[in-house]
Amino acid sequence: MIQIVIADDHPLLREGLRRILEFEDGIKVVAEVGDGQGAINIARTLEFDILLMDLNMPGVNGLEAGRVIRREKPNIGILVLTVDDSDDKVFQVLQIGVAGYLLKDVDSKTLIESIYKVYNGEPILSPAVTGKLMGQLSQPPVKNTCGLSDRELEILHYVVQGSSNREIGIALFISEKTVKNHLSSIYRKLEVEDRTQAALKAVKLKLIQLD
Repeated sequence: MIQIVIADDHPLLREGLRRILEFEDGIKVVAEVGDGQGAINIARTLEFDILLMDLNMPGVNGLEAGRVIRREKPNIGILVLTVDDSDDKVFQVLQIGVAGYLLKDVDSKTLIESIYKVYNGEPILSPAVTGKLMGQLSQPPVKNTCGLSDRELEILHYVVQGSSNREIGIALFISEKTVKNHLSSIYRKLEVEDRTQAALKAVKLKLIQLD
């Protein structure tokens, strides 16, 4: 018997979910709560298998509650059921290690199937959430530039090659004074003292690729 706790701040929705789940012989709703703190409290005092939880709840929200429950009760499978499919929320929630993420427009059959899959250790994502993940993965990774501007990276490239300030200025059509100003900024951002340290750190951090 899969024991479930429902956490949602809308009583009518909790009642609807309970009625859907009560039709399943293998599922039992053992408790209902209306906010994230209630979910944390019930996880600390009651043994159950799956927490079916909304994200947008008053007080302690679902994300905060999920983070605490995952840390204190890692055996509880958290199945998020929400209307919020914003990119930042999706990735924040997935990072804490929830077992599944479904949108509230899911049909009852899919919800039941998802509960059984989560119980058996299978991760669940709604098609909309999967699409967001695939879109994110298809984007090239953002390179860490340590806050350096394109011009500073350009100058740093010449520094790594051993060019002098004068040579850099000629190559980039800027004055030596401007080069020095950029170098001061580069040293500060890289937290180094001179051009040698800057060159070494640039190569170590792969800011500049050696030819």
